[in-house]
Parts: sequence; structure tokens; C-alpha cells
Amino acid sequence: MMGYFNNPQATAETLTSDNWLKTGDIGYLDEDGWLYVVDRLKELIKVKGFQVAPAELEDLLLSNPDVQDCAVTGIPDEKSGEVPKAYVVKKNPNLTELQVEEFVKGMHSL
Repeated sequence: MMGYFNNPQATAETLTSDNWLKTGDIGYLDEDGWLYVVDRLKELIKVKGFQVAPAELEDLLLSNPDVQDCAVTGIPDEKSGEVPKAYVVKKNPNLTELQVEEFVKGMHSL
């Protein structure tokens, strides 16, 4: 990424001086060069003033039998401040984004 369009402050907060992207993840490299992500620097996503825990959303997604693994991060949103974005590893190759969204909506209404 080269930076945020017309937003040098966000770019400066997100990229290091040598152009590494600050993801907010905490990890380490082992002696063989394997990268391990072990924690998050920021534990909550602020959505319309509410605190949302990515770990809770991940637990919800992982309760779907068609999801093998997932990660949830916050992404900037003009209206809400931030919104959650899920990255899903499918157990079922036929699982669609819409099915995941419907699963989350159905579990949220319980």
C-alpha cells in the first residue's frame, strides 16, 4: 500500500518510515522464519460509539460448521468510524459470503 488517498495523517499513522504496514497484530518470527500472530494491540473496534470485540465475532463465526478459521479486524468507515471485517477460511468450499452474513444475522437475533 502506498498510503491513504488525500490523507497523509492516516498514512503516517499506518505506515512506518520504511513502509511497513502497522496491522495492530502482535507476533514474532521464529528461527526458521515462520511468522506467528499471537495477539492484537487493539482489542476493540468502535462502531457507532459501541465497543465491539473481534474475538466475540470470531467465536460466533467459528460456531458455523462450514467455517474452519477466521479473523476479524476493524476497517475505517466514514459513517460508523469503524466496521468489522471478517476473513474466513472455509471448511465447506461451497460456502458463500451471503451464507456467512445470514448465519451471523440469524445468530445475532437469538
